[in-house]
Amino acid sequence: MSRTARTASAGIAVALAFGITACGSSGADVAADKKQTLTVWAMGAEGEKLADVAKVYEKSHPNITVKVTPVGWDVAHQKLVSAAAAGTMPDVAQMGGSYMGEFSELGVLEPVDIKTFDKKDFFPSGWNQGEVDGTAYGVPWYVDTRVLYYRTDLAEKAGIDKAPTNWKEMQDLATAYQKKAGTKWGLSIQPSGLDTVQNFYSFLYSAGGEIVNDKGEAVIDSPEAVKALKEYGTYFDKGLSNKSVAPGYDVVKDFGNGRVPMFFGGPWHVTLLNEGQPQIKGKWAVANVPADKSSVSMAGGSSLVVSKDSEHKAAATEFIKYLTDAKGQADWYTRTKDLPANTAAWTSGDLAGDADLQVFKKQMDTAKAAPSLAKWTEITDKVDQAIAKVTQGKASAEDALKTAQSQIEGLVK
Repeated sequence: MSRTARTASAGIAVALAFGITACGSSGADVAADKKQTLTVWAMGAEGEKLADVAKVYEKSHPNITVKVTPVGWDVAHQKLVSAAAAGTMPDVAQMGGSYMGEFSELGVLEPVDIKTFDKKDFFPSGWNQGEVDGTAYGVPWYVDTRVLYYRTDLAEKAGIDKAPTNWKEMQDLATAYQKKAGTKWGLSIQPSGLDTVQNFYSFLYSAGGEIVNDKGEAVIDSPEAVKALKEYGTYFDKGLSNKSVAPGYDVVKDFGNGRVPMFFGGPWHVTLLNEGQPQIKGKWAVANVPADKSSVSMAGGSSLVVSKDSEHKAAATEFIKYLTDAKGQADWYTRTKDLPANTAAWTSGDLAGDADLQVFKKQMDTAKAAPSLAKWTEITDKVDQAIAKVTQGKASAEDALKTAQSQIEGLVK
């Protein structure tokens, strides 16, 4: 998901001003086999594609009309906040992990029916994104994570014939790309700005660090986090990564022309490279995140939630079940290339036979979801600022994270 809400707590303040309380209210429920209309909001490209799936669903469920409203990610947060405040939430909504803590705190989400949905059917990190304080509010719809994309042809030119598996090998390859293959940069990672933390997660989590631990305590100044930020910063100190990257920078183009031979990317980059950079077909590959203590990447994606005030909870639950079982997930992948959250969908078809996709599956097995905290966007802003201080040579990793720790402690109290 694209994160557009800069301050999650601002949404809570707006909703509370309209009289939303944490308890919420529950409407009378219409039986699933009765004639009814389900309202569904889905964001971005998913909103466009879901309408086609809804038509198929209606053919096998003639008593159900599914009204899908596509919502742009740029307005999704405000639209959901306004709906929560007005008591007009749709029966079903797509919700990213960074929203979950906020809207569960508002009391507008129905807990997941755990008799219908079994967490064992999903990637652990996918399920965890929909949990708040031990209660599941969202069923995983699709997942994503980051892996390492690298140019195999340029690596061979640099004298290296395998993917890096640890931090030393990755930095050695970045250096060899520059010195022996003549690339402009060794690795593309974000130096500053919005959501820099998304590039940093692969370093932080692989070193065993966290921003906030399971107890809700800020731990961004831990030795593991300091080690990760030092490693991240060395790429800029040594000129292996660009200190100045314009907003909206397209790494795909520079990967295609060879200026950038490595970057951390999501599953959508496979399609972008195949369709937009056909000249390098067979000259690149994906690999799991190079490890420090272990290979751990971030977990992203979206869940499906049911409004607490919906009068169609039974039908909504059945529709979500249709979208998230193994068959529905495999169909959704063919339509969108979104990675299935249901692990059974990976055992057959294109998903089982594609070596690149199996790299993503292996990464998802260890991927880590961010905590579902109402102020998570504010918290990660502080980490973004710390990273920028280090990449721009304005502070040491220790000092930058010490400042971030103090700021984040005030946000998690």
